[in-house]
Amino acid sequence: MEYLLTVIVLFPAIASIFIFMMGNNVAKPFGIIIALIELCLVALLWTLFDGSNPGFQFVQNVHIITHLGINYSIGVDGISLFLIALNAVIILLATFYLNQPHEKNHYIVALLWLESILMGLFSSLNMLLFYAFWELSLLPILYIVGVWGTGDRIYAALKFFLYTFAASLIMLVAILYTAYLYKLQFGVWSFNVIDWYHLSLPFSVQIWLFLAFFISIAVKIPIIPFHTWLPYIYTDAPTLGSVILSATLLKMGTYALVRFSLPFFPDASYYFSFPIAILALIMIVYGGFIAFRQKDMKMTIAYSSISHMGIVILGIFAFNVEGIGGSIFLMVAHGIVSGALFFLVGMLWHRRHTRMVDEYSGIASVMPHFSSFFALIMLANVGLPLTVGFVGEFLSLLGYFKTSPVITAIAGTTLIISAIYMLYLYKSVFYGKLKDGACAALKDLNAREYWVLVPIAVLVIFLGVYPNAILKPIETSTHSLITLMKERSVLESTRMHIDKVSLETFNLKPSANNKEVANAVDNKSIAKNNIGASNE
Repeated sequence: MEYLLTVIVLFPAIASIFIFMMGNNVAKPFGIIIALIELCLVALLWTLFDGSNPGFQFVQNVHIITHLGINYSIGVDGISLFLIALNAVIILLATFYLNQPHEKNHYIVALLWLESILMGLFSSLNMLLFYAFWELSLLPILYIVGVWGTGDRIYAALKFFLYTFAASLIMLVAILYTAYLYKLQFGVWSFNVIDWYHLSLPFSVQIWLFLAFFISIAVKIPIIPFHTWLPYIYTDAPTLGSVILSATLLKMGTYALVRFSLPFFPDASYYFSFPIAILALIMIVYGGFIAFRQKDMKMTIAYSSISHMGIVILGIFAFNVEGIGGSIFLMVAHGIVSGALFFLVGMLWHRRHTRMVDEYSGIASVMPHFSSFFALIMLANVGLPLTVGFVGEFLSLLGYFKTSPVITAIAGTTLIISAIYMLYLYKSVFYGKLKDGACAALKDLNAREYWVLVPIAVLVIFLGVYPNAILKPIETSTHSLITLMKERSVLESTRMHIDKVSLETFNLKPSANNKEVANAVDNKSIAKNNIGASNE
């Protein structure tokens, strides 16, 4: 199984090449088979993954330009594994749902290439490789929106591309400068993530590098006020474009915060934690109120996504296992729930070609099964206990409570705000007097739509009832990440804060002979030695 992760990264893109030679009728079944095989490969990866090991597993390293430290280097840990699984699930459901009558083969190829790119991004252990995947991810979604979108789709696609691409160039400068600093300290070039964990960075340098990373990440998430591209792309994107954007692409930014910003720049992360928490609060409260004011169902869900991503950011900057682990769980949960909501709205749009709330009323009487699925996903989005939406939000807020009970209390209003706008949306669309004409003629779910919604409903309930299925491996890797942050901190204030909010979580004392911390550090060292050996 040495090459399993490489197969997962490359298989969808290579297999999709054959779809260009197929007709529309054959392209979709072949695409489903490819996506299903990819999901099986990810399931095998999950089965073989050692959840008790906090280090990177399935590490593979191939030289590209050795003297510049540019390698194809990939691996997974508990932080990235479940985002890879989320990506596989969402793309499979997207291929099932696809009902585009024209150029279906091109659509399938775009989805599968995006799947490969995101698999590579979530498993990259070389910063230049990560950056390449980061930028390449723009192209399939740009193509999907530009070709199959609605309204002013070209303007929306270009605005999204230009905003995210321009901001990402700042991160590229930071990556190159960090590699230069590594060259000064160790005498060789390296862009390897694990090598950079051993790089000593003064606080003043951390500040600027953190800001460079954060600006690029903030546009991608998006964090208010860097969100101005969002209304255009979500309004004009086709259903699957909105699903992919919300379920997977938004997670790229929050993943980068956890994977790179926290361990590379721990002191700067703590220094900026309060202003970032304020931005997260604005996302939570302002995003929720804006969602309530929307007349377009798709825009309600889009601003709801911003609100929930604010909870993710708050959890990340809690600097403890509950907060960071909860935020990673919430990334997965939000991907499932928001993707499902966009699927559901798309199903309505394909029946009536309108997403306006005022155009619907009382449709529960003619679409009872659709209404039931919508109710379940809506309650998960609100954060109802025993659904997947509750666990991540609760843990993220619990983690940040140790830093600031006041900010946590304000952020907790998201449970009330989201309940208000989601229940209002549900009441307006599904209850009341059934409108004559188009609404009365609506048909309930067809077989293709059941294939999409039933697996989502199972995941929503299963992960809500038994979250430990993914929480345990996440907790192990998160524990190691927090230990690494403390080791790399150059300021005593940062270490004291991490001790205050995290060590008590593990029931640990800040002693040098603690076995649990030592094991986490040893696993990181083992992973580094493995990569170092392959470099030689």
